[in-house]
Amino acid sequence: MNAADQIRSIRREVQRAVLGVDRAVDLALTALIAGGHILFEDVPGVGKTVLAQALARAIQASFRRIQFTSDMLPSDILGVHIWRPDTQAFEFREGPIFAHIVLADEINRASPKTQSALLEVMAEHQVSLDHRVYPLPRPFFLMATQNPIEFQGTFPLPESQMDRFMMCIPVGYPDPQAESHILLTPSPERLLQQVRPVATTQDVLTLQAAAEQIYVHPDVLQYVVQLARATRRHPQVLLGISPRAGKHMVAAARARALMEGRPYVTPDDVQALCAPVWAHRLIPRMPPSTSPAEWAQRVLQDVLQQVPVPV
Repeated sequence: MNAADQIRSIRREVQRAVLGVDRAVDLALTALIAGGHILFEDVPGVGKTVLAQALARAIQASFRRIQFTSDMLPSDILGVHIWRPDTQAFEFREGPIFAHIVLADEINRASPKTQSALLEVMAEHQVSLDHRVYPLPRPFFLMATQNPIEFQGTFPLPESQMDRFMMCIPVGYPDPQAESHILLTPSPERLLQQVRPVATTQDVLTLQAAAEQIYVHPDVLQYVVQLARATRRHPQVLLGISPRAGKHMVAAARARALMEGRPYVTPDDVQALCAPVWAHRLIPRMPPSTSPAEWAQRVLQDVLQQVPVPV
């Protein structure tokens, strides 16, 4: 089985439980294969938790869900050293972050101090505690959620953390046929029981390594660079696309090419991923008249029209 077929089999299993939101499933798989993390910004009840659980079942990965609250401490996430009188030594008790797939539910309800505990985790896939370093399981995939409507009792994610999410997307509502099927299903667990394990975490690591070998033509690479630079020059933008965001774009485009069975990246890959990968990173000079997401997508459309497409 080649890489594209294996990815299709994983997608097919996830879609047994996550109905009618195929784009969200595809982008979550893209972020996983690209080695990034994803932020779902959507209202409650659209299937974010089920998506994470279904993906974990399909690839036989360990899964933990962390419900973020305002009184949560970094040690509640990372873990803590416990003194053992019988051995006269400290023992490290792992926190819930030590899993292949971690769902950080309502991440913006945690205090900035607790949110900052995830910075090293997301960038370096490790936990540093009391001068010791503990590596996380590989692959490590953080799937976070936040409600874009409710702001009471929340703390906005800082730019440094938003920039570490490869993608920020809405899940969206399912189509009418899928929604009817969901309404007749007794519980999400019934849908999850239909998901079969068709890959392993080692297979995912192999897919990630294969994605890194996808060819990126110098003209396509320059296309990404020019798009990023155009966002920094845009008159409405205070903070444009960073080099890290450019790296995320290249990695995501490679993963998309692998998913479609191509050994190379095309400009279409970049254009298709522009909003999911870059929109959440743009900071406006003035408060926009529309929602931040709509404003960012409009800016990116301007940039895509301005920068010539390589042929």
